Amino acid sequence: MKYKVTLNNKVYEVAVEQGEAIMVGVSDAVASPPAPIAAPVAAPAAPVPPAAPVAPAAPAASGEVIPAPLPGTVVAIKVAAGDSVKKGQALAVVEAMKMENDVLSPRDGVVGQVLVAKGATVQTGTPLLTLQ
Repeated sequence: MKYKVTLNNKVYEVAVEQGEAIMVGVSDAVASPPAPIAAPVAAPAAPVPPAAPVAPAAPAASGEVIPAPLPGTVVAIKVAAGDSVKKGQALAVVEAMKMENDVLSPRDGVVGQVLVAKGATVQTGTPLLTLQ
């Protein structure tokens, strides 16, 4: 059975099985061994419907998307849309932990679209630009 429990103004979902309570979906709770509980006093809350699956984001533009290789800050964009590039050419620079990392072209091609600006904070896999 699943119950909703409010603790310190936060609502948690609790799954109960064979007299033990287990916290579900709580990342900031302090880990502690499950405590035995008594039979519920009130009727359980209505079942919580499952979350809808998240669809992957559609590509921003056609062409091969060049992603950020690591989280950091874009400190330079070395190309513009329409520029011809060679394999191994630096396309952008991402700074992480005070180290600058060149993002290199995986092949010869033409820059289709630049998707980030200098100063942008990116995560691993954030699209930086497209290559035609």
